[in-house]
Amino acid sequence: MTQSMLTDRSMTHLQGSLSRLAQIQEHLSTGRVLNRASDNPGDAGSAMRLRSAAGAQQQYARNAQDGLGWLNTIDATLGTAGDAVRRARELAQQGANGSAGPEAREALAVEVDQIRAGLLATANTSYLDRPVLGGTTAGSVAFSQAGGVVTFAGDTGAVNRTVAEGSVVDVALAGPAAFGTDGDNVFDHLSALSTALRAGDRTAIGVGLDALAADGSRITMARADVGARTVRVEQAATRAGDVELTLTSSLAEIESADLPRTMMELQMQEVAYQAALAATSRVLQPSLVDFLR
Repeated sequence: MTQSMLTDRSMTHLQGSLSRLAQIQEHLSTGRVLNRASDNPGDAGSAMRLRSAAGAQQQYARNAQDGLGWLNTIDATLGTAGDAVRRARELAQQGANGSAGPEAREALAVEVDQIRAGLLATANTSYLDRPVLGGTTAGSVAFSQAGGVVTFAGDTGAVNRTVAEGSVVDVALAGPAAFGTDGDNVFDHLSALSTALRAGDRTAIGVGLDALAADGSRITMARADVGARTVRVEQAATRAGDVELTLTSSLAEIESADLPRTMMELQMQEVAYQAALAATSRVLQPSLVDFLR
């Protein structure tokens, strides 16, 4: 064992001790024990898979929130529409009373016309600049009016949102499903009712009452369908959040440093390094003069 060999070995051990100290300091400064793949290839692979899975759950949650925006808007739209149809039926019932004079019937007809106009605006409610009852249409309205006749201007395409693996929900509602088909929709029924009220035609008013009753039932059924889909999407959003939390916790167990334990390791390594420095300084003390003596 020569002095050169002793010096090289001592420096190698010191360098190793200093590297361990630097590694522990990195763990403390970053709060992570896994800062690069070379730190632990096995854990790095697991962390990548967990992070990918957590990212997928985050996307599912975002999809669900977007879907809830659509569905809640549709629900509010159908609620307003149902109230309007009920009010129109009340007016029709008043007009069916033979004691109503021409002026009273005219006032009722004017209110029915206003309800129809308001209902058209309601039917064209949009979410993020897209009509919620227009399907996948690129247009700005679901229903258009020409010559006093309202027709469906959208399409029946599904607006799908993937809210979980293998779970796709249509978050849109085609206008005819709530308001009826062209030529026999609620707007046509309100127009006919307005005309019947002005004419005092009690038979036509009765037909209008029946038609509006069917319209109200259709809107209620559509709203129930939207409500069922809303519950499904809400459950998916909750589930995605729970799964993401679980994955994040698992990822933290792999990547995050145990700070109290790491601080203790740092103190121990500092003591070991200082002791190594002291021992090495004693070993390397002899000089050429010492050998010549």
